[in-house]
Amino acid sequence: MTAISARQRESVGEFFLRAPAAGPALALVVAIVIFSLSASRFLELDNLSLMVDQALVVGTLALGQTLIILTAGIDLSNASAMVLATLIMAKLFAGGLPGIFALLLGIGVAAGIGLVIGGLVTKIKLPPFIVTLGFFTMLTAADKLVASGQAVPVSGHGVLTWLGTQRYLFGGIPVTYGMTVALVMYLVTWYALTRTAWGKHVYAVGDSAEAARLSGIKVNRTVVSVYVVAGVIFGIAAWQALGRIPNADPNAFQLGNLQSITAVVLGGTSLFGGRGSVLGTMVGALIVTVLQSGLSQLGVDSLYQDLATGALVIAAVAVDRLARRQR
Repeated sequence: MTAISARQRESVGEFFLRAPAAGPALALVVAIVIFSLSASRFLELDNLSLMVDQALVVGTLALGQTLIILTAGIDLSNASAMVLATLIMAKLFAGGLPGIFALLLGIGVAAGIGLVIGGLVTKIKLPPFIVTLGFFTMLTAADKLVASGQAVPVSGHGVLTWLGTQRYLFGGIPVTYGMTVALVMYLVTWYALTRTAWGKHVYAVGDSAEAARLSGIKVNRTVVSVYVVAGVIFGIAAWQALGRIPNADPNAFQLGNLQSITAVVLGGTSLFGGRGSVLGTMVGALIVTVLQSGLSQLGVDSLYQDLATGALVIAAVAVDRLARRQR
């Protein structure tokens, strides 16, 4: 009996190592069940749609963050770059530029920031933490300089606010175009990571950059491409932010970088690189939102919500550390 139990425990451990998103998915289901039993409005369609909408921007930031963390990097400037993109889009549109061109230029700026960061990380060999910390400081200042300290509203219903358009599925489920775009991005990124050579290179670089180089993978090119792709994703997150609230605010999403990292870590992606999935990141973003919404409906103070979220992050990193040792 003891031997069988030991084998069963080992097989369970191997399952969670092979499927790092399984644990977060189980945690999400447990949280939903608990809050649905304790909060009467939790499972209402409007509340469920609101939770997904609230997770939208951070979930998209976390998608780009996942790519970077898979290469054993990190980006502390992603939210600041996103806010800068919203300001550029809004300012150019207010100045008379057609919305589509303002959108493309904003996304291009975010991608350009990713290109510069990737170049500094690969060419000068600076630690990603230091590079993105410096960019976080500079971009936070740039946000306020571009906006002159004031929010920039986006008037009308055009391209820049299109993602906030709401439709109803099956006659009663409220869904925005922003949710659809986010789902498509997750599916495309999942395919790229799991079905293409580029994705295999991303995992290989994160697992061991030197081993990847010896096997013929162009490590620097892969890392730079990841930062550029992540920059494009952050630019699309800016578009989603304007769809939710048509107002580019230089003070918005001040904790977006940490929230995106939280979602990635809770989703089972290793901060040490080479292990994780975008599915897990999606689940991680939903865990944060479900936790905040459920505790708010139960009347729990926001400070205690932050304590609970922080404890979850520490627990997730500890589990990842133990899993790597076992592997």
